[in-house]
Amino acid sequence: MPTTTRTFTLVNTAVYLAQVVMGAMADILADLGVDLTELYRDWERDESAIRAWIQEQSLKEVVLECHRPDGTVSPVIEFPVVYYPDGIADARFTTQRASLARFRAKLERVPRGTTFRLFCTFLKHPAPQSGWGPGSRSSTEGLRSLSFGSLATGPHGAVAMRYLR
Repeated sequence: MPTTTRTFTLVNTAVYLAQVVMGAMADILADLGVDLTELYRDWERDESAIRAWIQEQSLKEVVLECHRPDGTVSPVIEFPVVYYPDGIADARFTTQRASLARFRAKLERVPRGTTFRLFCTFLKHPAPQSGWGPGSRSSTEGLRSLSFGSLATGPHGAVAMRYLR
């Protein structure tokens, strides 16, 4: 019975954290003034991949890069994932929604024509996911970092957020 319970809560944690990451990215991009057409078009595919990688505990972080028309990349938002392999008995599904809303209110809009790219980094070799392949992240050298802290937690993992500009 404990194996069934652990698998069930691990799946729930993966679903929950993937939804929070996707929702936070959508909110941030909207606040920045970035066109969301591509994000919404690929939402199901991207959320499914993030969920699968969290469930298999291979995902290290999701990275959202904003590419400005002048060629600079800023801001970059990182969503590192941590895992609790044995689960936390008293952990609940929590999200820092009010804190994120206050944080987002301080974001500066980006120039018209700014696009975005998503990357994932891994702790171990991930299962292949449709629409995802290798890519190269932009350098974050020279960008200042602001840690948001924990964005969401569940019994088997948590996701934080870091903003680089």
